[in-house]
Amino acid sequence: MSYRPPIDPALVRKLVDTQFPQWADLPLTLLDPAGSDHVIHRLGPALTVRLPRHDGAIGQATKDLTWLPRLAPHLPLAIPAPVAVGTPDLGYPWPWAVTRWLPGEVATTTSDTPETALALADFLLALQSIPPSTGLNSAPLAARDESCRADIAAAAATFDAAALTDVWNAALSAPAWTRPPVLFHGDFHIGNLLTENGHLSAVIDFGGLGAGDPAPDLTIAFTLLSARTRPIFRDRLDVDDATWARGRGWSLAGGINAFVSYAHTNPRIAAATTRQIAETLLG
Repeated sequence: MSYRPPIDPALVRKLVDTQFPQWADLPLTLLDPAGSDHVIHRLGPALTVRLPRHDGAIGQATKDLTWLPRLAPHLPLAIPAPVAVGTPDLGYPWPWAVTRWLPGEVATTTSDTPETALALADFLLALQSIPPSTGLNSAPLAARDESCRADIAAAAATFDAAALTDVWNAALSAPAWTRPPVLFHGDFHIGNLLTENGHLSAVIDFGGLGAGDPAPDLTIAFTLLSARTRPIFRDRLDVDDATWARGRGWSLAGGINAFVSYAHTNPRIAAATTRQIAETLLG
């Protein structure tokens, strides 16, 4: 199990006041729920403070500061704008970030519309059109094999393990991506999208940003979209059968792991991952 340091508002307040005294007078408010990787506080009307919860997320602050300003001008939806990176201090062991506040609500399946399907595809097409450079990598789907099979077994009382295994085997046996590497978000699911007035407005949490096979980003087709809108998304992206199969594999691996890890303590994650797994089975 990864290390999780204690984080409370008093610590965050002291970190901000010590390292960025220009913001010492701004009120600090915990955002809950914020996500599994970061504890997030709103700082005044225009900023957020993000502290990694565990050691798997410790590189995101500096990664975002390097990459997101490069990507933003080329993308059709808003993305986080890093402002500063804090340093370890006061017993907190890792770099942390201050970013601009993005307005909006976390997307829900009420946004499952043809318009959304096209907007999601257009965002990915724009991201993939940005030339990747050195410093970004990707992990093969096969690296998830042992853990995914273990998660399928652990959830066999809830889901059809044989059907999930068939999806997983098909993903692993699908031909690999052989075209030039492209940028991918890496954690492109419903929880990392914001909406305003019923329309997609922003994409957040680029900690998984990488370059290579774009299949991981097809997870959005199964976390937000449905059988009614997935064909619109797939046609706009022009996704071949092999990439689609690998995308289902990425969705299955992420969904079943989140279900096994969090569903017993978090009804919101239980509902979201149950839907994700069911939609992944539908294809």
